[in-house]
Amino acid sequence: MIQVNDLCVTYKSKQETIQALGPVSLTIKQGDIYAIIGPSGCGKSTLLNVLSGLIQNYDGTATINNVKLNPKAHKIGLIPQNFGLLPWQTVYQNCVLAIKIKGIKIDDNMEKRITYIMKKLNIEHLKNRYPKELSGGQQQRVAIARAFILNPDLLLMDEPFSALDALTREEAQALFLDMLHTYETTTVFVTHNIDEAIYMGKKIIMLSKNPGVIVEIIDNPLFNVPNMRETEAYGKLCTHIRHVIKKGWV
Repeated sequence: MIQVNDLCVTYKSKQETIQALGPVSLTIKQGDIYAIIGPSGCGKSTLLNVLSGLIQNYDGTATINNVKLNPKAHKIGLIPQNFGLLPWQTVYQNCVLAIKIKGIKIDDNMEKRITYIMKKLNIEHLKNRYPKELSGGQQQRVAIARAFILNPDLLLMDEPFSALDALTREEAQALFLDMLHTYETTTVFVTHNIDEAIYMGKKIIMLSKNPGVIVEIIDNPLFNVPNMRETEAYGKLCTHIRHVIKKGWV
């Protein structure tokens, strides 16, 4: 379980102190996926950077299973907007990069896990190729494979599907959710896309304009609902989110 209590992040310059985020408090249950949506500059990426351990100078607390969040002690996966693949490494080498950084031995059981995940994401036959030889959708699947091979305590994603065209994005979203249901990985992702937040977020966290505070947490009734875009409830939820955006962010 992830717990964030009274989290505030400020940046100091010679002239002024700028509050970038908070206060923010939330609890994320094991295996849940939370979507974070908010205006540009509200602190969405700042929150991810705290949870990833990149920002360690903050007020408040952030814990994983009641232990202070520490990227050295915890396994934290990250899928950035540009996928974060190393161009000089093959698909296989990129897939195992995170576990190598963590010093995890690739024994027979781990090799079986790697092969299973790569096959499930339909990239096993691409293992000797380099990122420049892949389509955007294939690169995205490599990034997803790398994250799930690590078996992270927490997976963070910063607009991971925004660089893909509409059809490839929907395919990648569906593949990711299939993996999520298999491994029940606790996930937090940032998006500007209302449809994506509704489709992928079990809960939707709406942040205000800078400094970002939580305006509302929506317990998404459409998560895992087949053909949810065709339901009346989908239109109503989109309208509600847009209303909150206009009311709180302008």
